[in-house]
Amino acid sequence: MLQIAIAAGVICGGIIFAYFIAIDQYRAAVANGGLAPGAPRATFVKQLESLLRPVSRLPAQTTIQVRHKLSQAGNPGNLTPAGFQAVRYSLAALMAVAGLALGLILPLGLPDLVSVPLTGVVFALAGYLLPSLWLEQRISMRRREIQRSLAEATDLLTLVVESGMSLDEGLLSIVERFHNALGDEIGKVLREIRLGRPRMAALEHMADAAGVPDLHHLVESIVQSDQMGVPIARLLRVQATEMRRRQRQGAQERAAQASSRMVFPMVGCIFPVLWVVLLGPAIIQVLKSLK
Repeated sequence: MLQIAIAAGVICGGIIFAYFIAIDQYRAAVANGGLAPGAPRATFVKQLESLLRPVSRLPAQTTIQVRHKLSQAGNPGNLTPAGFQAVRYSLAALMAVAGLALGLILPLGLPDLVSVPLTGVVFALAGYLLPSLWLEQRISMRRREIQRSLAEATDLLTLVVESGMSLDEGLLSIVERFHNALGDEIGKVLREIRLGRPRMAALEHMADAAGVPDLHHLVESIVQSDQMGVPIARLLRVQATEMRRRQRQGAQERAAQASSRMVFPMVGCIFPVLWVVLLGPAIIQVLKSLK
């Protein structure tokens, strides 16, 4: 028991010591003129990343994968792969401390030498995995947001191109109209084009990074139209009609599945209450007659 308490105290002390080291480094940088008076302060995650840089380094392949996932999630908090890994380590350490404390407090029916390290390990694993689960949720939410806006954006792009304007002007109109994930992705494409990247290469990179099948099909059609010299307005009109058809078909499929999904709430929530309301008075009368 004493050894476990000492270990928990050492972990807590290490976290507090690391935090104050990060604060001292930031103050030293300000005192030495490392930060301009009008420069933005470094965020806590950036300080954490610099502090845990020796242990948060990732292999090159893993770094590429994490950077790709962060890009698909919309770069939340401007996290880098090293910063994301530092967050995972820090949360795992904090959860480990919480697990050790709960193992000492809660009666689990096991010896303290077994329950305390076990809860600490379980909480540490949970803290290490939670950022990845959160990132996957952000990616799925962003994909759904792009999917919902894509048909309307394609209609707008079709109208702009059919009116005689260029494809870049149509993409700019989408950015001005849609302030969501799709608008952010199109805005990245326009910034890459301004920096000198070919238009079709920027569109293909956006489609690969977003991971939305309909967006990938749309970009492929635009690239093929540009290569083959087919009028892009006619192609966009066909793509918009096809997206509307797929959306309507998906809505019909979800509506057909609604009846089967309603069975479990009805059996678990509605039927028990209904039986209590119908049989409750009869049961009360039976009990009174038995007395």
